[in-house]
Amino acid sequence: MNNSYIFQSARLGFRNWRDTDIPPFAAMNADPVVMEFFPSTRTFEETVVLVEKFRQHFEQHGYCFFAVDRVDTGQFIGFIGLNNVNFSATFTPCVEIGWRLMQPAWGQGFATEGAQRCLQFAFDDLHLAAVLSFTALSNKRSERIMQKAGMRAIGEFAHPALPKGHPLQQHSLYRLTVSEFDRLGI
Repeated sequence: MNNSYIFQSARLGFRNWRDTDIPPFAAMNADPVVMEFFPSTRTFEETVVLVEKFRQHFEQHGYCFFAVDRVDTGQFIGFIGLNNVNFSATFTPCVEIGWRLMQPAWGQGFATEGAQRCLQFAFDDLHLAAVLSFTALSNKRSERIMQKAGMRAIGEFAHPALPKGHPLQQHSLYRLTVSEFDRLGI
């Protein structure tokens, strides 16, 4: 195992953020295809602030949306990880799992592999009782990753950070409990 990684899966290394991650992450956040299911792309400056939030979250909680590398090349490909939800809803407080990968990393199973490994970390190392995930109803690719990772749909909600009537406001909501995860045998 590479010592710079908090944990690994077969093909991915999960770690805290480095300053060298900011330029490729900013390019990814400025890509309208990657950001299709978000209200807008992000600027370089907004990405710097986001990385600092991830670092602070890690310092406070021992987890975050981890920077993810391919272990075969060491190349940064995006993030996969865990985050405390910072808005109020019927299902909060909770820990969510999420991911965002560069386009060249799509379609290779990295998001599913990484989600499964992060869920294992959440339940085995952090001893969480449940992890949730959510995405805009139109984001069927992300929803499919949730399903492949063993999560189950538990409903829909209007995301409170988006204005009423916004095309991305309605979200699907998925959950996985530790007992469900244990039954999966991942």
